[in-house]
Formats: sequence, structure tokens, C-alpha cells
Amino acid sequence: MSTLAIRNGLVVDGTGGAPGRRDVFVRDGKIASGVDAPERTIDAAGRIVSPGFIDIHTHFDPQLCWDGLATPSLEHGVTTVVIGNCSLSLAPVKPEGTAKLISMFQVIEDIKKPTFDAAVPWCWETFPEYLDFIRGKLGVNVGALIGHSAVRAYVMGAASQERAANAAEIDEMCRIVEEAMAAGALGISSSYLDMDENMRPVPSRYAEIDEKLALAKAMSASGRGVWQVVPYIVDPEQLLDNIRELGDISLAADIPCSLQPVLGSGGRALDDQVRALTEQHERGARVYGQTMPRTFDMNMRLSETSMLLFGYPTWKSIMDLPASERAAEFGDPGKRQALVEEMVPRENSIFGIGHMRVGDVKSKQNEQYQGRTVNEIAEAEGKRIGEVVLDLSLRDDLDTEFKLEGVVNADQDAVARLIDSPLCHFGASDAGAHITQFCGSGDTTYMLSHFVREAGTMPLERAVHRMTGEVARDWGIRDRGTLEEGQAADIVIFDADRVAITKDEFVDDFPGEARRYVRRAEGFDRVLVNGEQVYGTEGYTSARPGRIV
Repeated sequence: MSTLAIRNGLVVDGTGGAPGRRDVFVRDGKIASGVDAPERTIDAAGRIVSPGFIDIHTHFDPQLCWDGLATPSLEHGVTTVVIGNCSLSLAPVKPEGTAKLISMFQVIEDIKKPTFDAAVPWCWETFPEYLDFIRGKLGVNVGALIGHSAVRAYVMGAASQERAANAAEIDEMCRIVEEAMAAGALGISSSYLDMDENMRPVPSRYAEIDEKLALAKAMSASGRGVWQVVPYIVDPEQLLDNIRELGDISLAADIPCSLQPVLGSGGRALDDQVRALTEQHERGARVYGQTMPRTFDMNMRLSETSMLLFGYPTWKSIMDLPASERAAEFGDPGKRQALVEEMVPRENSIFGIGHMRVGDVKSKQNEQYQGRTVNEIAEAEGKRIGEVVLDLSLRDDLDTEFKLEGVVNADQDAVARLIDSPLCHFGASDAGAHITQFCGSGDTTYMLSHFVREAGTMPLERAVHRMTGEVARDWGIRDRGTLEEGQAADIVIFDADRVAITKDEFVDDFPGEARRYVRRAEGFDRVLVNGEQVYGTEGYTSARPGRIV
């Protein structure tokens, strides 16, 4: 029997109740009412003691194959991550289907094929087998969604991107979902938006409502399950239709539905989304948006990957090449005119390349451009934006950093309303995906440092509740999220006056041809998972107590 006492801390227990100074006791990985003569004692004087945070939208599915810590999320107090979002999971998959899954992950989540080749062994076929593979290696808890596109491709093959499923195919998909739920899956993810490597809709987008309802009911037969989607955000009217359909699914299967993202853009589009979510709740449906506290900043390097270039076919075709071959292609005088003409300014787009500022550079000649936008440089030098991107990048061996900052999700009043709204859940981080463009980990730290401490727009107990007990309750993670007796001892001890995100780092610690951005944290003293310390001021421990939840 392992026992622990955490003494003298200010306890914020995840229920939304007021903080109180008391001791927290742990026995065999669970919160206990008391412990006589504890084996270990932690003095938390001057610190906050809270439940571990839950990140409901990540893409750590591949990374967990070699990194059961899901770094750097634990450094920000996250003790449970939900994987398998956006219709993509690594199972079920037949041996001949792995290439298709890899290509979809490469396009949709920017996780490269060389990474899969180097570190994902594909030694499973079914979803339970994938869970068994990662189980036992985990320092973080994992809630696993099974991807609708993966299930459809497994059952229907190429036809999954051609037509509706027939009755026999739907029955087989339902069997797979039931099997996954019995093995510990948390739910199903789907997508109304995403495209594959050939710019065709992913398999889930070919599903009709009878298929969706059947899968949702197969999931809910387990007694739990959430249906997560990416809505069609490029068309406001279709997005509202998606919300209405989610309401139908929620009512028919008696399940919660979750859509990501709902962004703080302000204006009519956001008002319409909030109104649509309100209407679904009024009719008894449980449909929630996922929202984030930060501006959705992105970086671009021609040496890496970038979703910002998917709309430029010639650029994308070169970006699809191995990194070692790209410089010659981008520097080919015969291709320059086509590249430049293709990259037309998108003045009305918040994702326009021209709005990006030059960040880190390698060459002395490029230092003069740091901090200036591509548009500013183009105007000053009489160039087109494609010429600026090419010229700067070629001088830096394609490693020039272009930064899009403070544009997406930038209406701070709207963001503050959304992260406090009962219509939305906190958590649209995308951690584990798009790693060469941003780091999704760290939203929990930003919530505490900015909205609680600096802006003062949210009380500490409400912020903790949003990141712990509330999402645990609504997502069916029944054994954690609060510091109540009997709950799993996922615990974070932190200094509310010091907790902060440090500067983003671009590091070379990823398998295959990939580097990544990481956001480190300070102010977190200890992070415990199921009663064992996994992270602290001295770094990570060797403990791997994480579970499938």
C-alpha cells in the first residue's frame, strides 16, 4: 500500500467550489479521506494543489509510440490527453492500409511519413491492439477516440471515399466501434471538413446520417462515449447545419457531441455559432464547442511542413518532396515564375502569407528583415510576395522563419466569453499536430497566467474547474477531474504567482525528418499521475503510471 500526504497547500478541488487550505491524502493512487503515518509527505505551503488538467483535443497518437509522456504537455500540468480527434486514429488498419493513414496524418496533422517510418511500428490491426501497444508505456493518461475515417477505410477500402455505406458495411463498422468501446475507447471522432493527400474529402465526409446515427448508438451502448467533429468552418451556413446535425445525433443516441474549433473572431459569424449551440441546448441536445485561450499563431519554414501552402499547388508539390530535394526545386529558375505568380496576395484572408513577419534567420543578409512583414518587404523592394519568400528562404537553406501572430482568435473579449461559456469546453489545443508550425501544449498555463492572474477575468476556482472536473464530467471520464475521495490522484502543485509559459523553442528531438516547436513552463512544482510524480522542478521521473481512461 502506497500512501502520501500533501500538506499546507491551498486546495482548488476541481468542483468549482472556493479554494480552501487543507491537506490532501493519497492511498494506492486514489484520493483518500485521511492517511495515518503516510509513507511520503509533500509540503505545498504557498502553492496551489489542484486536479491534473485534461486536454480534450490532441493528436499524440503517433508520438505515444515512442514518447509515453506526450511531451511537453505534462510540463503544463496536463495529466490526461484525448487522442484520435478529427476522424483520424492509428487503428483499425490493415497492413495494406497503413500508407493511406500515414498520408492523411501527413496532410491533416502535418506529421511526416519519415516520422512514421522511423518510430511507428504498425504491429497492431484492431483498435484494442493499438491500446494494448501504448498501455504500460504511459506517463500520462490517455482517452482514445476511434477515428471515423479510419473505421470507414478499414471496412470499405477505396469505396470509403466514393459512396455511402450499405447496411452490411454499417453493421461491420458498428461491430468495430463496439469492440473499441469495450477495450476502453472514449468515443468516436469525425470530420465535415478535412481533405486527404489528393485533396479529396476524407472518408468520414461520405457518411450519411443513417451511418452516423448507427455508429453513435453503437458507441453509446457501452454506457458512455463522445462524438467529436471538425465542422465545415469555411462556410458559415454549412457550419450551422453541422451543429444542427450534431444536435440530432446527440438526441438520438443520448450522447454529448463536441466540435472544434469555436474561435474568438467576434462579429456575426461567432454570434450565429453561439446562437446555434444555444438552440441545441434548449432542445435538450448536448452539443459543445471547443475553444482555446491563445491567439492561434503559426510559423512557416520551407524546410518543414506548412498547411498555409496547401492552397498553392506548385508550392505544395515541392513541399511534398524530401527536405534534401526542396532547395534545388525552389531555386530552379525555370520554376520561379510559376511559383511567384501562384502566390497571389490574399488580402481578405487572415492566413495571408503577406501578413507574416520574419522571425529567426540564419544568414547575415536576412537579419535586416527580422520583424518586418512579407508585404512590407515586397513593397519596399518592388517584389511580389512569392519572390520575398523564395529569396529569404534560399539564403537560409529554406530555414527562414515566417510568423503569423495575433490574427486568429485575437478578439480578447470574445475569447474571454468563450472560455467561460457553458456552451463551450476549454480545450482546442491540437497538441501533437502541426509541430513544425506551433506547439499546442501550454494553453492550461496561459489560462492561469493570463486570464486568472494578469487579466483577472476568471477566478482561479472557475479556471481549474473548466480544465478538470467540468470536462471530466461531460466527456465521461468518471474517475478523475476532482480531488474528491475515491477519485484518481492526478494532482498538480503550482505557484499561482509564477506559473508562466517561457519562450517557444524550435528543437530537434523528433524521429524522422522533423523538428518541432515546444512551449516550456515554469511555476509547476510537481505533476502526479495516479499518485506517482511524473514531472517536477528537476524534470521528468522514470514513473509511467498513465492509464487508458
